[in-house]
Amino acid sequence: MNNPKFEAFKKYVNGKNITVVGIGISNLPLIKFLAENGAIVTACDRKSSDELGETGKELLSLGVKLNCGENYLDNLAGEIIFKTPGMRFDLPDLQKARENGSVITSEMEVFFEVCPAKIIAITGSDGKTTTTTLIHKILTESGHKCHLGGNIGNPLLCNAGEISPDDIVVLELSSFQLHTMKKSADVAAITNISPNHLDMHKSYEEYIEAKRNIYLHAGKDSVLVVNKTNDKSYECKDSASGEVRVFGYDENCSVYCDGKSIYAFGKKVLDKKDIRIPGEHNVQNYMTAIAVTYPLYTEDAVKKVAQTFGGVAHRIEFVRELNGVKYYNSSIDSSPNRTINTLKVFDKVILISGGKDKGIPYDELGESLATKTKHIVLIGKTGPLIKDALTKYSEKTGVGKDIPVEFCATYEEAVNCAKNAAKDGDIVLLSNASTSFDMFKNFEERGNLFKEIVNSLKG
Repeated sequence: MNNPKFEAFKKYVNGKNITVVGIGISNLPLIKFLAENGAIVTACDRKSSDELGETGKELLSLGVKLNCGENYLDNLAGEIIFKTPGMRFDLPDLQKARENGSVITSEMEVFFEVCPAKIIAITGSDGKTTTTTLIHKILTESGHKCHLGGNIGNPLLCNAGEISPDDIVVLELSSFQLHTMKKSADVAAITNISPNHLDMHKSYEEYIEAKRNIYLHAGKDSVLVVNKTNDKSYECKDSASGEVRVFGYDENCSVYCDGKSIYAFGKKVLDKKDIRIPGEHNVQNYMTAIAVTYPLYTEDAVKKVAQTFGGVAHRIEFVRELNGVKYYNSSIDSSPNRTINTLKVFDKVILISGGKDKGIPYDELGESLATKTKHIVLIGKTGPLIKDALTKYSEKTGVGKDIPVEFCATYEEAVNCAKNAAKDGDIVLLSNASTSFDMFKNFEERGNLFKEIVNSLKG
């Protein structure tokens, strides 16, 4: 299969001095690819050479120079610099390199340049992983050849030569990836926007602007899907260049749910009762997916996915039942809004929550804590903020003032506190309302540890 743009990119990097910042999951294949195509590669990472272990040795064997440790950004240089997605574009080290002539880019930015196929991209503060997965499954089940990437799946740049113009690429994109994008998707969806990642973004407005890059550079043939129930998502319709599809709960929407069924452009597509994964937020995820994939889906494919898809890992994931107590892992809930949506699925739970402080407000969580929990176990920097949200709501309304709140230092301690508080018929739920980066590499590692501890519990 011949992709002229990709072949031209491979020739372009040959002999170039290229620096890649971050030796993580997304950049590791990129580093190998560049080295194998004749680039002179320097890989930078905060980890020491010892911490990189076998990965570091493998890169050295490919001729890659390593710049590791706390001073990994010192003397940052190169004709091209690929930055890791979570790194701000305006760091002084990057600014200096830019002034010295370096081209600063990212794996995703280059992929947009060389991809020959239609790109569907999903962003949002909540729901983007599930929605992206649904879109990929619905299109694949409908007979299309699809490639899944971005925040989930595999890094796609290195495999762009295997993508044909007739394929479809489905991407989940974060605000970090979108922040410096100069190209937009052919079909874009913004599931919702609420305060998030304010530890990385200078303001809520900057965060919103980053999200908007998913469609702002698209042409008149593009499609934007927005959420009528979320003001910030809905407002984006006014600055779209192409077709706008709105989903919501009234008949004026392109895709709407009347409480029993989901309709697209006036035709019933899916009965709500067929959706296996619980929660009204997942009904919205299906509305998004249907709006995005119209008219490429078949109704049979949508129904089959709805009836068989049990959800992504770490999103209201059932772990086990012990002594009549059910344990659920929703480690993907990295913001208050996600935890609010998860708590709506249950009646009263024993909640384990907390993590890294992203500089976002937690007061909105108070009502859900007061009405949907019976015992709360907190861990991490945001623990006190979560307790304060409950306290403020309880003082204002009188609801939830008797809910016990415990603080723990480790996940082993937190799970055991929850187990001791639970009785036959109870539910223990991990839903952090916070990112995992205080103690873990990502939410998957956090969720896996929770599952490991829960599965080791003795009756």
